[in-house]
Amino acid sequence: MLLFLYTFLIFHHLQTKVENTLCRMMGEPKYPLFSKDGDVTIGGIFAVHSKETLPSFEFRQKPQPLSCSRFVTLDKNLIREHRQMFKIKTSYLKVNFTTYAIYNRMHILSFTSCYLCFFLVAFHHTYFYSVNLRDFRLAQIMIFAIEEINRSESLLPNVSIGYQIYDTCSSRLSSMSATMGLMNGPEFPVGERCNGQSSIHAIIGETESSATVILSRTTGPFKIPVISHSASCECLSNRKDYPSFFRTISSDYHQGRALAYIVKHLGWSWVGAVNSDNDYGNGGMAIFLNTAQKEGICVEYSVKFYRTEPEKLKKVVDTIKKSTAKVIVAFVSFLEMGLLIEQLTVQNITGFQIIGVEGWITSKNYINSNSFRVLGGSLGLALRKINFEGFSDYVIKAFWDTAFPCSHVERNISQYAVSCRRNQDLLDLKNYNEDVPEHRYSSHVYKAVYAVAHSLHNLLCKEQESCDKNLTMQPQQVVEGLKKINFTVKFGDHVWFDRTGATIAHYEVVNWQQDSDRSFQFKPVGYYDASLPPDQRFVLNSENIIWAGGHLKKPRSVCSESCPPGTRKAAQKGRPVCCYDCIPCAEGEISNETGVNEGHTFPFVTNCSDYDFFPDSNNCKPCPGEYWSNAEKNKCALKAVEFLSFTDIMGIVLVFFSLFGVGLTVLVAILFYSKKDTPIVKANNSELSFLLLFSLSLCFLCSLTFIGRPTEWSCMLRHTAFGITFVLCISCVLGKTIVVLMAFKATLPGSNVMKWFGPAQQRLSVLAFTLIQVLICVLWLTISPPFPYKNMKYYKEKVIIECSLGSTIGFWAVLGYIGLLAFLCFILAFLARTLPDNFNEAKFITFSMLIFCAVWITFIPSYVSSPGKFTVAVEIFAILASSFGLLFCIFAPKCYIILFKPEQNTKQHVMRKTSTKTH
Repeated sequence: MLLFLYTFLIFHHLQTKVENTLCRMMGEPKYPLFSKDGDVTIGGIFAVHSKETLPSFEFRQKPQPLSCSRFVTLDKNLIREHRQMFKIKTSYLKVNFTTYAIYNRMHILSFTSCYLCFFLVAFHHTYFYSVNLRDFRLAQIMIFAIEEINRSESLLPNVSIGYQIYDTCSSRLSSMSATMGLMNGPEFPVGERCNGQSSIHAIIGETESSATVILSRTTGPFKIPVISHSASCECLSNRKDYPSFFRTISSDYHQGRALAYIVKHLGWSWVGAVNSDNDYGNGGMAIFLNTAQKEGICVEYSVKFYRTEPEKLKKVVDTIKKSTAKVIVAFVSFLEMGLLIEQLTVQNITGFQIIGVEGWITSKNYINSNSFRVLGGSLGLALRKINFEGFSDYVIKAFWDTAFPCSHVERNISQYAVSCRRNQDLLDLKNYNEDVPEHRYSSHVYKAVYAVAHSLHNLLCKEQESCDKNLTMQPQQVVEGLKKINFTVKFGDHVWFDRTGATIAHYEVVNWQQDSDRSFQFKPVGYYDASLPPDQRFVLNSENIIWAGGHLKKPRSVCSESCPPGTRKAAQKGRPVCCYDCIPCAEGEISNETGVNEGHTFPFVTNCSDYDFFPDSNNCKPCPGEYWSNAEKNKCALKAVEFLSFTDIMGIVLVFFSLFGVGLTVLVAILFYSKKDTPIVKANNSELSFLLLFSLSLCFLCSLTFIGRPTEWSCMLRHTAFGITFVLCISCVLGKTIVVLMAFKATLPGSNVMKWFGPAQQRLSVLAFTLIQVLICVLWLTISPPFPYKNMKYYKEKVIIECSLGSTIGFWAVLGYIGLLAFLCFILAFLARTLPDNFNEAKFITFSMLIFCAVWITFIPSYVSSPGKFTVAVEIFAILASSFGLLFCIFAPKCYIILFKPEQNTKQHVMRKTSTKTH
């Protein structure tokens, strides 16, 4: 307990001591590049210079403060010589390299490295603006917006806004120093105590995402709001880590996805990816790669480098040279892109379609006759270009008169003396403003300043006409005020921050083109506007695009050429899914995806004149039931229909034998009719014989109903006709068999059998047996009749049209009844085989029934196992074979006697033979 109390007292003493400590600056103060006092103060951090000069660290003397390298300016006369050659509309051109040459504004004095000489020769004496010119204009637009607000009578009336703008020299060290300078102020009044409060109410900056991350993490614990105009890294959307960060540019979440949609829309499935190795490049590329994977886009390589890593840059260039992808997505920061363009130009690497981002795609610094050979036809997402009325005149007159600290000698005292000596090079830009319309970040800085002003207005101005400028504000109050702002700037943009602290995404899709006068343009060919409904957000007009190398035809970039119709993709082992072999589709399957035009939609893509769609099929599609693939496997055609037709050879043969059987039966009937009074005809019951011949004719004819395309009526007719005619036939044979038995019994003494089975009984028995079969058929047709059926199970490539039995019980009942009668007939005929020969017909009936039963017993397994039309052929064959068996076995012996042995066709011969057998 005593230990706890002692510890508490120590901490209380230290806290009291800190509160009473006077603030004291450690080290040299860092003064802003531009500053102005006001009732409230907004800070600004911009990389006005691009290179930092480090002091000597030999520890022999106190290190000098960090300083920025000066602009490298070129002589006006030297520029004028090349102005017409390259159509560069400027009076001053700036060059910024790793090694520097110092100029005296007239001519080059000396070079510290021959690298610059090589660079100038390689670019044929064309020059770039320094990268810093853009941030210098952003600092000017910030001052322009502040002064515009200070003149306003409706926004923060009677409250003046001051500013402190620091130069980071594109260095992390100077950026951190500038942040500390903003938070602490350049110096402290004597006797002022440390209260933990900053005189800065908000900070505008930085330009790069990585630097902004450092800035936001540094100011975050103090709740100082940071509003960035160009830091678009998605990582900054994390409100837990960056609760006081805002930005007037949208997150790269939209830009990364939009790049993938452009690639998808233009039909490219094989791309390379290059990004800066920083928060901006890594975060944006991760979003692109994730979206590309979902959209079926394959990335051949994904490489990255940072501006201070020449070896990695060399590796990136070598990878591009060896790649097969003709499209490169470059999610690269401004400075890194300059280095990449330099290497691609020096090594003359051309023919690649570059897809860029807002960080560099509209930079005039990088577009000239040499770089255009590499980047000509590039596509990319750019910020909208907005021109501010009066700003172009402001940068060449009012700014230098009011804002620049070194314009007047009387101001060059104390804190301004060192700064003025370091920034004399800025005076070279005093009369130059031709680049002003091309700067696309200016509107975002302008909106950032107005966002802070509106937040302050809501805090200070409770009344409409006056504000309490003496009201004490906490930075957290400004942060909360920024979350609630909702206003429209003078050029029409609506400003508000979403839950991540960002604004809505607005991009132009621009294309690098060269006009007829050889000048270079960033031509808008589409846009992306996240404020619109999803189906209207993205518009791309492909017809207005000039492609890489100045071609009018869109380049192809695929790992494997599209599989032609009739094939499918088969992934190559160990390679991306876009690399594949084309394998023919299997039988019965097709692929015919050859492209899709209007009507096919992609996410956020509308109003486009044409759509390219990946034609390759991952899987072949099976044809519907009644269809089959053609020879090319690209179309489903109706399957070949199979049935036993009259034109088939098999059908013709069966029709011939059917008609032949009918003809023989008719000839036998004619012969018997002509010899009806002869003993051989009378002895065999001529009435049943003629009825049997009639039924045999019907049996031969019913086989014709099985040939031809099955229809509903033909299916019902063929089975019922077959069943009834064969029962009629077997009934007649059965009647003849019974007559033979009864006739033999009647010859015995005292027998009176024939009176019980006379002609009337014979006719009645035939009728009765036949009516039973008719009843079975009627029940079959009533309950479940046969019907035409398309059988697609046996053959995959063709349809068998056959008659389905409907009720299998009905079919086998008909067939079983025929078999029952045939078996009964066979038994009776077998019993009568020993009767006298001349009178005995039972022997021939036995043979006919034996053949009949053998045929139909063999028919059953053949019928079940025969496919398609052969099933019908087997049934017809069974009908014909059994009919011919009955015809020949029963009537052929009698016809032989009638035609060739007429001497035996006498009553004496028949009776003699009978008498002999009797005795």
